[in-house]
Amino acid sequence: MQFIKEIAVTIFSIFNTMSFYLLLGFLFAGILHVLVPQQLFSKYLSQNNWVSVLYATLFGIPLPLCSCGVIPTAMALYREGASKGSVIAFLIATPQTGVDSIIATYSLLGLPFAIIRPIVALFTAMFAGLTTNIFTSQQNVTPVQVAEQKQETQLSFIQKLKRIFQYGYVEMMEDIGKMLLFGLIVAGLIAYFVPDNFFMMFGHNTILTMLLVLLVAVPMYVCATGSIPIAIALMLKGMSPGTALVLLMAGPAANIASMLVIGKVLGKKTFALYLTTLVIGAIASGLIIDNFLPAGWFDVSNFTMTAHQHGHFYCFKVICSVILLALFINAMLLKKHREQAKVANDTDLVKATVFRIDGMNCNHCKVNVTNAIGKLKSVKKVTVNVSEGKAYVQGNPTDEEIKEAVEKIGFEFKGRI
Repeated sequence: MQFIKEIAVTIFSIFNTMSFYLLLGFLFAGILHVLVPQQLFSKYLSQNNWVSVLYATLFGIPLPLCSCGVIPTAMALYREGASKGSVIAFLIATPQTGVDSIIATYSLLGLPFAIIRPIVALFTAMFAGLTTNIFTSQQNVTPVQVAEQKQETQLSFIQKLKRIFQYGYVEMMEDIGKMLLFGLIVAGLIAYFVPDNFFMMFGHNTILTMLLVLLVAVPMYVCATGSIPIAIALMLKGMSPGTALVLLMAGPAANIASMLVIGKVLGKKTFALYLTTLVIGAIASGLIIDNFLPAGWFDVSNFTMTAHQHGHFYCFKVICSVILLALFINAMLLKKHREQAKVANDTDLVKATVFRIDGMNCNHCKVNVTNAIGKLKSVKKVTVNVSEGKAYVQGNPTDEEIKEAVEKIGFEFKGRI
């Protein structure tokens, strides 16, 4: 039982250190979502030149979209006429960072890492986007008309304030809560089971270490925030800062789901460019950190994974942790109950046709699927249940219509239920 206690102490220590910054990051994420007009993205990204790649990167870096949520958003941009290069740049830059993960990075890894992370995302995404535009055809799909939605700017001040807290402290936590918990558990397991200075066995062969990290991180689904505790746990075991950066950048930017969608929608050649440029960018950035930047900037040896601390600031952190934990419980444990209650209380859905749709993991997925099906002329109303992977559709759409609508944005149609 001793090892369970030590793992729990490690998880608590990391969570306690991050809690205040996570609360702040989620708040900024809500502000960004509500106050930045969404039509800016389609306006500036639907161009076939390097400027669209730059805009896609700059828009993507602060956006609080997780690894799965960015997929339908990027596919929607592509359907609106965005170049393949700008789509790839958006797919790489967005999940690598985000205002919430940048603040959380500062909480555990310090200011240098918090500054370098978005800079590396900028250059990696630009490199990938420009390379894709050079080596792929610039013929885009025919732009489609996006269904009109009520803009956040039409809300009153009180409504905007409620929407900020709803998005930041409910929807965002529903999206990344499980991944953050996964990251904390992995960090605890690493701290206990991996021997100290484990990575010293590779000597100075950091490229080999980076390749091993890429082999695990690229197919794995982990969000930008959830990768932070894993990175610090590995650095405390001797991993170089550059290799940790490879994990922080490549892990969130790629996973099995995103790779399958890119290959299917954008083509095998674009997929190969996406993966190759991502790996090259991550390794090159890691080598620059290890060989050209002061090692003292990335020293985490003073980070102690222990719960035995005292002082007023420690009490403040504990209060933040309790608040954050309560919000996580509300978001993660009650999400399925809320969705089921909504379906049960909507009498109109009794007559609805139910379709099975795989690949939905977050609220962004839900919004994109709802919009894709809802704009069909044969559909009167659609309600999506992410937890069950179901879409309740009222109207008389054919299976082919639903299949085409959801597969265009990267999801898998499994048929009627």
